[in-house]
Amino acid sequence: MTTVSPTVSDLPTALIGVLGGSGLYAMEGLSDVEELQIDTPFGAPSDLLVKGRIDGAELVFLARHGRHHSYLPSEVPYRANIWALRSLGVRWILSCSAVGSLQEKIRPLDLLVPDQFIDRTRQRPSSFFGEGAVAHVGFADPFCPNLSALLAAAVAEELPEGRQLHEGGSYLCMEGPAFSTRAESELYRSWGCSVIGMTNHTEARLAREAEMAYTTLAMVTDYDCWHPDHAAVSVEMVISNLHANASTAQQVVANAARRIHQQRPASRAHRALAHGLMTAKEHVPAATRQRLDLFTRPYWGPFN
Repeated sequence: MTTVSPTVSDLPTALIGVLGGSGLYAMEGLSDVEELQIDTPFGAPSDLLVKGRIDGAELVFLARHGRHHSYLPSEVPYRANIWALRSLGVRWILSCSAVGSLQEKIRPLDLLVPDQFIDRTRQRPSSFFGEGAVAHVGFADPFCPNLSALLAAAVAEELPEGRQLHEGGSYLCMEGPAFSTRAESELYRSWGCSVIGMTNHTEARLAREAEMAYTTLAMVTDYDCWHPDHAAVSVEMVISNLHANASTAQQVVANAARRIHQQRPASRAHRALAHGLMTAKEHVPAATRQRLDLFTRPYWGPFN
C-alpha cells in the first residue's frame, strides 16, 4: 500500500475513475495494481483507491461504501472521494449504482443510463465551496452526454440476453437508509422519475465542481414498493439481484474504460468553473484557497 499526499505539480496520471456501489466492491481484471491511501482536506475517502490497467486503459477504482459496505448513504465521505480521484488526475467518472425501478417498463436486472436527477437528500455536504469562497456551476445537464453515450454503447455490447438497456430518464436521489413509503414511491412516479437510489446526485454535483465528467450505470435490483404485483422491496431481494448484476457491471465498465481511453471524450464539465467562481481570489481566506487549489489553480493561479 502506498500513501500519497498529492501536489498539483507531480500528480500520477489516472484518467478514468470507477465508483463501485452496492455489490461492486472490487474491480476484476486489473494489472499493475497499486493500492493508494490518499490524504484529503475533507478527511479520508471511503477506502483505499485501487489503481491499475485494463486493456491499456488506466483507471482508479473506489468502493463508495467501503469494500465491506461500512458506510450508510448519508455517511459516505463524498467530498473526500471526489477530491481523491481528482488528485490522481481522473477526469471521467463511471459510477455504478444499485437502484429501484419506478416504471413498469424498467424491469429488475435491466440497466439504465440516466440523464437527469431530482434531489431529495438533506443531510450531506454537496459543495467544496463555502468558508469564504463562492462558486455556482451549471448543472442543468448533470450527466456528461458524451460520456453517457460511450457508456450506453458499452452496455449494448455487453448486455445479457433478456435484459434491456434504457437510455435517459430521471434518477430520484433519496436520503435513505430506509426504502420509500408507498406514498413517496407513488409521488416520485407521478413526477415521471425512472429509478430511485441513495447516492449519485451528491457525487455528480461534487464531480461538476471538480471539473470531472460524470455518468451513471444504474443497475435495477427491484421495483420500488409502488408495484402491486411484486413484494415490497427487501434487503434479501436487493442482494440477490446485486449478485446477478455484478458480473455484467464488471464487463460493462471494462468495455467503457477501453472506449474512454481510446476516445478521451470532450466534456463541458472539464471547464465547469471557468464562469462559476464568484469570489475574487484576494478575498478568499488562505485556508480555503489551499483546500480548493486542486480545482481553482487554472483560474486563480497556484496557491503559494
